Amino acid sequence: MSELSTETTAFIEGLTYDANGLVPAIAQQHDTGEVLMMAWMNRESIAETLRGGRVVYWSRSRKALWRKGDTSGQIQKLIELRVDCDQDCLLLLVDQIGVACHTGRRNCFFTAVRDDSPRIIADVIVAPDKLYEK
Repeated sequence: MSELSTETTAFIEGLTYDANGLVPAIAQQHDTGEVLMMAWMNRESIAETLRGGRVVYWSRSRKALWRKGDTSGQIQKLIELRVDCDQDCLLLLVDQIGVACHTGRRNCFFTAVRDDSPRIIADVIVAPDKLYEK
């Protein structure tokens, strides 16, 4: 893995993190604009993502780094990392291999409120139990 430049390290340190040292990150398919998922990143996961080119998040439930796709095979290759104007939210333009959601759907935004009722608007592509078979 390559080392990060001083400028990139300063960029990571200059982001606005919450009280837990986290910043929200939205993953978007780079060529279609499809919003895939939202997850959390910390300084280490951002640096790891930028060094390696594969997206790494911070799992709040496991309290550990989570390299997208290590257990499911559904990886995200980073194309570009962007930050919003307040420097408190990241946009990750990615190349998503397979589904992005742990439910087996292409993206995590599969429930829409239509006609005053929530509706599932996307089918399961891969059964969740198949995603995590060892």
